[in-house]
Amino acid sequence: MIRFFDLLISFSVLLLLLPFFLVICIIIIVDSRGGAFYRQWRVGKDGKEFELIKFRTMVSGAQNLGGLTIGARDSRITKSGFFLRRYKLDELPQLINVLAGDMSLVGPRPEIRKYVDLYTPEQRGILSVRPGITDWASIEYISENEILGNANDPEKEYIGVVLPAKIRLNRRYIENRGLREYFKILFITARKILRG
Repeated sequence: MIRFFDLLISFSVLLLLLPFFLVICIIIIVDSRGGAFYRQWRVGKDGKEFELIKFRTMVSGAQNLGGLTIGARDSRITKSGFFLRRYKLDELPQLINVLAGDMSLVGPRPEIRKYVDLYTPEQRGILSVRPGITDWASIEYISENEILGNANDPEKEYIGVVLPAKIRLNRRYIENRGLREYFKILFITARKILRG
């Protein structure tokens, strides 16, 4: 049933927002050199990798200039990128990943292989479901970039504190997975984003 709502909602939203997507693409391309989209390999259900799609919010080649995004002081973020990130608009193209079956609207956020390789056998349990665009961890850590930006060692903070906390929240969703939890997370996410 969750897959049905994934398809229904993602298709409807993509159709409705298509003109808006085109405007965002033009703004990104005018704002900085490079394409409108950013693709990155992430680890999905059962450890299978897939290409996650986002609107590009950083300068071209940003992945070669550093790893984690560290909030407002990250010089790699473009002018339009700050706005897109603030309202989570950069995440919208992941609706295509949902339609393709790589993701769900709700589920653990997919990580890059580098961090998944650090999971304990118990933590790898979160790979038993499709990753999602949002989850309890996304809500709790909606300001994750700023948290990491204030850390002395962002990478150490992410691996030692943020990642384990997010995995605990991921497991909370999996343990209570169902339509009620699904729509509750979607509603709270929308409310948080609209509040900026």
